[in-house]
Amino acid sequence: MKSQEILLMAKRTNKYKLTLEEISLASEDEVKNAPLKLEFDNHDNLFNIINVVKSKAIFEDENQSTEFAIGLKMFTEVILKNRDNELFKELQPAIAEFMKKLKSK
Repeated sequence: MKSQEILLMAKRTNKYKLTLEEISLASEDEVKNAPLKLEFDNHDNLFNIINVVKSKAIFEDENQSTEFAIGLKMFTEVILKNRDNELFKELQPAIAEFMKKLKSK
């Protein structure tokens, strides 16, 4: 991707901040971590995506719909931004097919 294309893509993105905080840990031996704050961008409106996934009732647990939507959108955005990375070459066709199937539900 050319630097101009990246710059244009960056201007058309939505900005988000995610805070991940441990509430409890399975093992009392583990050291509790400080909250993690992550700022990132995504070309889609994540709240719209979350609402669409919830409306499809793919999962019985509404929280799982939210987890799924956030995880999937963050994962696929990284793949999109790194489409030339060899790590993702084999995944790209499967993810494209998966996304088509998900959107058709």
